[in-house]
Amino acid sequence: MANTEPFKIAAIQACPEFLDLNASVDKACALIRDAGKNGTHLAVFPEAFLPAYPVWVWFIPSGHTHPLRELYSELHANSISIPGEETARLGEAAAEHGVTVAIGVNERNSEGSGSSLYNTLLYLGPDGSILGRHRKLIPTAGERMVWAQGDGSDLEVYSLPFGKLGGLLCWENYMPLARYALSAWGEQIHAAPTWDRGEPWLSTMRHTAKESRTFVIAPCQPFHLDDIPDRFAFKERYLEGIDGWLNPGHSVIVNPDGKVIAGPAEEEETILYAEVQPDELVGPRWQLDVAGHYGRPDVFELVVHRRPAPFLRMVEEGGGESEGDSAGSE
Repeated sequence: MANTEPFKIAAIQACPEFLDLNASVDKACALIRDAGKNGTHLAVFPEAFLPAYPVWVWFIPSGHTHPLRELYSELHANSISIPGEETARLGEAAAEHGVTVAIGVNERNSEGSGSSLYNTLLYLGPDGSILGRHRKLIPTAGERMVWAQGDGSDLEVYSLPFGKLGGLLCWENYMPLARYALSAWGEQIHAAPTWDRGEPWLSTMRHTAKESRTFVIAPCQPFHLDDIPDRFAFKERYLEGIDGWLNPGHSVIVNPDGKVIAGPAEEEETILYAEVQPDELVGPRWQLDVAGHYGRPDVFELVVHRRPAPFLRMVEEGGGESEGDSAGSE
């Protein structure tokens, strides 16, 4: 039965404890509980919230191997596996108030070497269970020094009591075919965690909402130079000329008509809220439904490959195949 009651959504504009996984998980759990106490059904966190966005990739030249290695090692040590202890803690916080959570994390490739990282969007259901994850398909520019590419097998839209939820990370939202795939799977609420801000990003979020007729929740980290502890040598060596904010945030919530209904928030930690009337998930599509009456499958065709690409396939005696993992076979 379709939901007939209004529900609340939230964009969490907050900064993690830089490269401190345990403290960042504590902060995320506290924010989930705060949102839940305010009646939130869905809370979306910024990109790479756990344990931090690797801001140094925009400042350290790619040839400066040793500082990049040191930072990567520390980021890796503070990244998560899915599932794991950290996802259990987040799930417990989500279940306390029945909050669905979408949160950006740095994820180890635990099914392979365990040494590479993905920029991942983790989904937790209102009962605290893991709904799924999406690994960013294409890290942008300097991000490729840190994150591997996702294989697309985890693109998904989740049916929840209040509506159908999907999402893309940061500049994945500039990929029209990825946006269309989510629309074709019936997405009604779109999570867009990001590190981007300002124009044209805000216009992109408005366009995404208008095009897909979804509510778009786009949280970003408000990140100040002081958020980097002084023990990190790159702060003095590479960020000496920066005064103040590296990222003001500019988190927003946009309705299906492309209108900003919360935010943009600037240079502060805050939670943006918006109330959704269920008929707003359908009514605007009377005029435009890109994967419905506005679609032309007789003219345009999209094929989405959702086949996993494991790091190892083992051919057993007799010709059978199995997928390997970093633990090997018993």
